[in-house]
Amino acid sequence: MQASTLIGRIRRDLEKVNEQLLQHPYVQSIEQGKVPREKLRLFAGEQYAVISSDLRSVAHLVTRYGSSPSRDFFLGILQGEKAAFEALQVFARALGLSETDLYLYEPLPGAHAYTAYMAWLALYGSEAQVAAGYLVNFPAWGMNCERLSRSLKDRFEMNEEHVRFFDLFATLPPTFEAQASAIIQHGLDRGEEPRLISRAARLLQAYEVMYWDTLYNASVAS
Repeated sequence: MQASTLIGRIRRDLEKVNEQLLQHPYVQSIEQGKVPREKLRLFAGEQYAVISSDLRSVAHLVTRYGSSPSRDFFLGILQGEKAAFEALQVFARALGLSETDLYLYEPLPGAHAYTAYMAWLALYGSEAQVAAGYLVNFPAWGMNCERLSRSLKDRFEMNEEHVRFFDLFATLPPTFEAQASAIIQHGLDRGEEPRLISRAARLLQAYEVMYWDTLYNASVAS
């Protein structure tokens, strides 16, 4: 099976989920100024927990696959996560949060499901499963981050440095899709089951929806 065929099928299967993400009421609420500034601290706290975990997950992937062709792909993800972790703390400081505050923050279960599954993939998933999950997830996350960046500047008078965390995710590296596709093709060529690759993308995207749902319920609906 060709990776392009599988990727096309995954994207078609997840169209409705992607629509949920790109029309999510949390992002819309930020855009409409319905989320109080103090509630933005929840986003900062959750992302601190997420990225703290994802850094270790991706580092483990580099360890697992450091001698394979996917090494550079995962190293690039790791470098991106490190930059985001540093930029997140600038965003948090703009909200009056120290790193100690972020460290002591207790994550909400629904918002932490994504990163828990990411840790599972890092331990037990294949290169192709992880690449497929990222290939589907990162564009939707990036589009929402781009919208949040604009809204935080417009609604909350934040500057470019404050929103750098969001801007880092807004544009994917030009080689991202080609690298991910090559990793998926390598897995298929070795006999990996397409349904397991699809499952990883489906679950990761579903947990992404849970993340936004949880933030919305805690920030707006409560």
